[in-house]
Amino acid sequence: MRPIYFLRMYNFLYFALLAMFISFLPVYLDAQGLPTTKIGLIIGTGGIITIFAQPLWGMISDRTKTIKKIIVLLTVCSTVLGTFLYASGSFIVLLVFTMLLYFFLMPLDPLTESLNFQAAEASGVSYGSMRTFGAVGYAVMSLAVGYAMLYLGLGSLALLFAGIGVISLLVCLGLPDAPVTGKPVTLKSLRSFLSYGETLWFLVLIFITAVPQRINDTYLGVYIRQLGGGSELVGQAWFLAAGSEILVFALSFWWLRRGKELMIISFAGAFYVIRFFLSAWITDPQVLVLLQLLQTFTFPVFYTAAIQYLYRIVPEEWRATGQTVLALLFFGVSGIVASYLGGWLFEALGGRSLYLLISGMSFAGLLFSFVLQRVYGTQMRTDGTTGS
Repeated sequence: MRPIYFLRMYNFLYFALLAMFISFLPVYLDAQGLPTTKIGLIIGTGGIITIFAQPLWGMISDRTKTIKKIIVLLTVCSTVLGTFLYASGSFIVLLVFTMLLYFFLMPLDPLTESLNFQAAEASGVSYGSMRTFGAVGYAVMSLAVGYAMLYLGLGSLALLFAGIGVISLLVCLGLPDAPVTGKPVTLKSLRSFLSYGETLWFLVLIFITAVPQRINDTYLGVYIRQLGGGSELVGQAWFLAAGSEILVFALSFWWLRRGKELMIISFAGAFYVIRFFLSAWITDPQVLVLLQLLQTFTFPVFYTAAIQYLYRIVPEEWRATGQTVLALLFFGVSGIVASYLGGWLFEALGGRSLYLLISGMSFAGLLFSFVLQRVYGTQMRTDGTTGS
């Protein structure tokens, strides 16, 4: 079998593990009786570890001139740690194993994406044809885990994580290899990157919009359970949310227009407001599950347009830095704030008030996107890019 097929299989399996960890860890912690403040503490602290772990393993991969061997090592560690995590019930033990899993599992994401890009380029296939398998894996496993928890209990998570992890490890052995080519983000390059006003204000927009999104990502399952829904509904919700992204990413070449990125971001921002506002007033968990179809018009639209806009407003030599900063801001820093803040708000005010607040945050992001359109939308350099 060609190595490219093994890589597609690995994408499916790795993102299946991510679904079990990202989507269902809050649900598992809630089922163990932990208050949302402690759930937020665990996940927020894990986000801090991720910010340092991803560049660290990237540098190790860079020094050893291999991605495949690092992926194998991290997959072995993640499989063992994930199995123990989902077999634990003590707060301290859950905290320790979660931190370790953030250290070993989350750095696999940028390494996998780097291998996807290089392998696709070398094989003459599209990057999207590789990444789609990851989206499918996330959606399918979300649905499967929900029903496994319903019919087999919480203990099934440990067995399922171990099984998928072992299969992932076997598939890893057939992966192609490639050296890491991305340059690490230095303080000097970061200062230069942030010296453009437009770049800085755009990253502020990313942060304002990302925090509500990440609060929803963390506490959606807990909110469904609060409304009386079971784990199978949590799985269905994430299946619809992740599955709705596949077609949007695949057709981005058709709907994403150069020079219209801020307008598209505003479009996604409006649907964020609608989605979270409606979530606050829904009392039927099954209706809340169906509402996750609005993911079609929010995250994949927003993030794809954000990447293209960033690539358009910064010089070519800073694009790798921009991609790294964007990912760390959207998935790292905002995730930390969302976990701590969301957990405290959920416990203090309840789910409905939490969703009303994040709909207000999204509305603030929408207004700010209009401001950026007004200020920068008509400013064009002679080379066709915008500038500050």
